[in-house]
Amino acid sequence: MTSSTPGRLPGAPRARAGDAGPAVVALGGGHGLSVTLEALRLLSERLTAVVTVADDGGSSGRLRTELEVLPPGDLRMALAALCDDSEWGRTWSDLLQHRFSSGGDLDGHAMGNLLIVSLWERLGDTVAGLDWVGRLLGARGRVLPMASVPLVVEADVTRDGVASTVVGQSRVAVTDGRIEQLRLVPVDPPACPEAVQAVRDADWVVMGPGSWYSSVLVHLLVPGLAAALHSTSARRCLTLNLSADQGETHGLSAPAHLEALHRHAPELQVDAVLADPSTVADADALESAARSLGARLYVRRVRRGDGSPRHDPLRLAAAYRDVFEGADDGAGRPG
Repeated sequence: MTSSTPGRLPGAPRARAGDAGPAVVALGGGHGLSVTLEALRLLSERLTAVVTVADDGGSSGRLRTELEVLPPGDLRMALAALCDDSEWGRTWSDLLQHRFSSGGDLDGHAMGNLLIVSLWERLGDTVAGLDWVGRLLGARGRVLPMASVPLVVEADVTRDGVASTVVGQSRVAVTDGRIEQLRLVPVDPPACPEAVQAVRDADWVVMGPGSWYSSVLVHLLVPGLAAALHSTSARRCLTLNLSADQGETHGLSAPAHLEALHRHAPELQVDAVLADPSTVADADALESAARSLGARLYVRRVRRGDGSPRHDPLRLAAAYRDVFEGADDGAGRPG
């Protein structure tokens, strides 16, 4: 079915007119992408989230298997993060995130997942369905899948000197082995055309934070999207995680995060690397790793004040403003 542009819904907040900041594309999935969007929406209304579609667990995995659709969960979370900051937006965002709890088939399903899949079935168009949900929420930006088909993540893993293959995003995300190489199945998936165009038209592309292998680096394995990331005139920013205590990046240092990206996309040029000082054990090593990608290192306090390994949206927004404006007071020092 041909994509249609939904009109304004009764009672929905009106978008503000005029240019509203740089065109920014954020790549990722899950909570990492959500906090990035919460920060970026404070700087710009010209936002596009390009979201991984490899989730195979929980409500998303069940809907993916039963209805043969893209897993909607990460898309839902990105939409909720972009909701309008009004009673309308907050109400619909909360509804989107609501999970059913029962002894039946609905148990564990997120309401937003069901809404998104219902629109896909109704419209026959993935992007149009997501646009409709965005309008319903008064979302400040657009949410797009990174690929047009559901994907499977595979990782070659080494644990105690023994090599194995881990299959599935939910399993890769929690593996305690060292990930040597990622693959996608199918190996040459079609990129979402609208996502490719958004990357080409962007002023900035932001990658991370988030599950470094299973949510961030997987974008580099979709050929059409990877080509756009390499050829775009946009500048590219990497946002590093706050903790490597568990899961797929257990024990992985900040420089090793950058080395993993370089291993999977050796020709990709990066303009900025953003890190919290609590993650910088060796500033010289991290600056050297950033420089090897062509990037300038920005060390900024972006962790929440309660000490938890979570990014604070307000601090992250201030850091992104520094990065975008180039207003750095010393790349190796906390701002």
